[in-house]
Amino acid sequence: MSRAIPLSPADRSDGERRIVWLPVPAEEMEGLPADLDYASWDGRGPYPTDPARVSFYAPPLTTDTAVILRPLPRMSRLRVIQALSAGVDYLLPHIRPEVLLCNARGVHDASTAEMALTLTLASLRGVPDFVRNQGSGHWRQAIRPSLHGATVLIVGYGSIGAAVEKRLRPFGCEVKRVARTPRLTSAGRVHSTSALRDLLPQADVVILSVPLTDHTRHLADAAFLGSMKDGALLVNVARGAVADTGALLAEVRTGRIRAALDVTDPEPLPPGHALWTAPGVLISPHAGAFTSAMLPHVKRLLGSQLRRFADGRELDNAVPAFPLAG
Repeated sequence: MSRAIPLSPADRSDGERRIVWLPVPAEEMEGLPADLDYASWDGRGPYPTDPARVSFYAPPLTTDTAVILRPLPRMSRLRVIQALSAGVDYLLPHIRPEVLLCNARGVHDASTAEMALTLTLASLRGVPDFVRNQGSGHWRQAIRPSLHGATVLIVGYGSIGAAVEKRLRPFGCEVKRVARTPRLTSAGRVHSTSALRDLLPQADVVILSVPLTDHTRHLADAAFLGSMKDGALLVNVARGAVADTGALLAEVRTGRIRAALDVTDPEPLPPGHALWTAPGVLISPHAGAFTSAMLPHVKRLLGSQLRRFADGRELDNAVPAFPLAG
């Protein structure tokens, strides 16, 4: 499913060259089409050109949606937004019908999967306790859960979910998969979301990697969390609102389950919020994608998309106007 929009070289206003906003200087990229004009904006300074003349917008590398959205109302000639995130829920309400929205599917798979594994291992093995004990000079040992022999349920088996499984496999755990569409893959069976009721009580670790849509908002609600087995760990590398924060706090405060969160609702998590001090909760500041592997992938994606744009070809990763739950 896609939204086809004509993107021919003749698609310009008043015969002007089309302007592209990039998150990095154009001179740091190779192979950019010569018939486009480029400007870079990192979201912190003034606009590099008049937003009204921009045809192709690749937003700054930030999770601050207010920064990303700020110039959109003034971009009257915009034809393409190339998001630099896999999830684009924050952009959809602001897209005009004539604008093609593309996501960064595949760009952050490895980095986000690494974060999912990092949070899982750190929480299971008690790394936050080790850090606190080091700060106070205490040597304390305890028996901790292991990934070996554990059952891990991946909820949202797209490219990121598959990348998570690839990294889990060497640890000797059993992986079960859930997605909107049930299917057979080379890795094994992918169950439909209707199977969650039966699968959740079996899982020692539940990893959320679904896109945020109307169907997945508060997917991890009181009933979902209540179905998790005692002592289980919830890992969220999707979007904060996929989990119901109030329901999650109610569960972790009892000590029945734990959580490791790269995303929160609200986000950024304000000082004094109850999640900061909730027992058994490990929080990272939506840092899953931000590694040294990110920028080369972003540059390759932008280069490929801009060559297609300049040639009038269809762009990759076009987002449906109304994406379904993953």
